[in-house]
Amino acid sequence: MIGYIKGIVEDVGIDFIIVENNGVGFKLNVSSNTISQLSLGEEVKIYSKMIVREDDISLCGFYSEQEQEMFNLLTSVSKIGTKVGLSILSFATPNQLYKYIRNADTASLSKAPGVGKKTAERIVLELKDKVNKIAIDEDDFENEQNIVDSKQVSNSEEEAIEALMSLGYSKQESQEAVYFVKQPGMETEDIVKKSLEYIMKSSIKF
Repeated sequence: MIGYIKGIVEDVGIDFIIVENNGVGFKLNVSSNTISQLSLGEEVKIYSKMIVREDDISLCGFYSEQEQEMFNLLTSVSKIGTKVGLSILSFATPNQLYKYIRNADTASLSKAPGVGKKTAERIVLELKDKVNKIAIDEDDFENEQNIVDSKQVSNSEEEAIEALMSLGYSKQESQEAVYFVKQPGMETEDIVKKSLEYIMKSSIKF
C-alpha cells in the first residue's frame, strides 16, 4: 500500500496529476479541489489510495489526510464508487461535506454530481455518526462556506452547464464535467472547452 508520495508535480490534467519521485512518474486521479492546491514544478506530499479492480489498478491522490478520510467514508456508502467520490470532493471541500452530513443537509448534498435525493439521504444515514471521527477545524467553516458558495453560484459555471446540455449532454454529465474542471477565474468558454475534453476522455456511462 502506498500511503503518500513526495515529489515534483510534473503534469496537471483535467482530473489527474503526475508526481515524479526518484525518476518514476506516479499518475493519480484527483478532485478539482486537490488540483487547485497544486502548481507545476512544485514539491508536494500527496496522500494516496490504491484502487484495485479486476481489469484495472489505479491511484487516487488527496491534498490532505482529511480529504482522503472523507473519500474513504463516501466510497463506503452503497453505490458510490471512485469516480463519484472524487466528483463529490470536487463539488465541496471535506469541511463543507462534513457540515452537510452532520446537519443532515440532503438538499445541498443532492446537488453534487452523481448524487440524487436518495443517495444524499443514504450518505447522511450511513455517515452521520462516522464523520465525527474526522478532525475538522471549525474555524475554517465560515471561510470555506464563502468559497464553496461563490463557486456554486458562478454565472460562468451555470452558463457552461447550460451550454453542454444544449449540445445534448445530460444535466448530471454536464455538472460533473464542470465541477471537475472549474478553476478560479475561468470564463464560460474555457469551462466548456475543458468540460468537453473531460467528457470525451471519461469512461463513465450515465
